[in-house]
Amino acid sequence: MTAPSVDTETRPPLGSEPRALSDREVADGFVSGDERCLAVAHARWHGLVHALAARTLGDAREAEDVGQQVFLAAWRGRAGYRPERGPFPGWLVGITRRKIADALAARTRRRDLVVAVGERLSPDGVSVQEPDRVVERLVVTGELAKLPAAQREVLAMAFYGDLTQVQIAERTGMPLGTVKSHARRGLDRMRRSLSETPGVRTATATAG
Repeated sequence: MTAPSVDTETRPPLGSEPRALSDREVADGFVSGDERCLAVAHARWHGLVHALAARTLGDAREAEDVGQQVFLAAWRGRAGYRPERGPFPGWLVGITRRKIADALAARTRRRDLVVAVGERLSPDGVSVQEPDRVVERLVVTGELAKLPAAQREVLAMAFYGDLTQVQIAERTGMPLGTVKSHARRGLDRMRRSLSETPGVRTATATAG
């Protein structure tokens, strides 16, 4: 009994790979919700997105975060892609630019928030009116909750009560030096927390 013959001409050569999808095929599959095309798109254009974000932001980790946001936004909004308006990579670049703008705006908000908290602790009690007041209060509330009780009490009275350090000392019965110490330490903790993104330089605010 002889072994069946194998037509070697019909077999793919060893080590061959499936045909690579064209950019248009990847885009069409992406828009239709094919998760395989999502994976291909990420592998093919993540480098482009990351390079653009890193060059603008100057920080690789923040650029990586932006890259994740870009592909998530693209996947959620894939129905909005129109091939007639331009190639798929160009569409991703447009989303990338918007996400970079969001990241830069967030930097500015963090920097302004640190300055605002410091100004509220100035000895003369002068405070600055900020535009995003609701956002500011939510963020500060979360940061205050992380502080030790004494620091939290002093900063909360300064921020929410618009009290000067002298007034806080009078209200609490603490020595003025103790109030200043709690304020300075608490503010330093908040500054470090709010400015934890590498490469972001925050303006220095003093506790007076």
